[in-house]
Amino acid sequence: MTLKRSEVKQAQARAADLFSHAGIVLTSQEREGIEIAGFGLGNLDLQGLEIVTYVNTERYCAKELALFPKQTCPEHLHPPVQGEPGKMETFRCRWGTVYLYVEGTPMSPIHAVVPKGSEAAYTVFHEIILQPGEQYTIMPGTKHWFQGGPEGAVVSEFSSTSRDEFDIFTDAAIVRVPVIEEDETGGGLHSHAE
Repeated sequence: MTLKRSEVKQAQARAADLFSHAGIVLTSQEREGIEIAGFGLGNLDLQGLEIVTYVNTERYCAKELALFPKQTCPEHLHPPVQGEPGKMETFRCRWGTVYLYVEGTPMSPIHAVVPKGSEAAYTVFHEIILQPGEQYTIMPGTKHWFQGGPEGAVVSEFSSTSRDEFDIFTDAAIVRVPVIEEDETGGGLHSHAE
């Protein structure tokens, strides 16, 4: 499923507001370039992620992530790529609450709500709750997923090189690099690359 350009602009504005609320200062170029990852699932508010990438080189990466209230980044892992280990990443909560789930002893009940209709694509339930100032490091090749709390969340991500196009999602229907459809008549489809 594609996102309409107007949906992308609306999500960018909402994410910019969350970043601002968290005290994250963005340039106008960064605000206009906020990546909207809808994962091709057709319900951005339920399963999606908003991303600002500050730097992504062959050695390291730094990003800001915004999650709308109860918005979930679907379960995935970062595999080895071209002979290098998968991405190792540290999430540091800046604002709101983040419910993070990784491999390990499952917890029950959990605080997050697994997106309805996608239950089979969520298989790890070891819960880590991050509040502002708390952080957690996810090792390469570890299945994980995360969800914003009731007010949403802002997370800083520090990692080794990000190669999101190689991420392996538990849900085979996910498309990591979205297609954006123009709203105007005659507009074609454009890929929103990372």
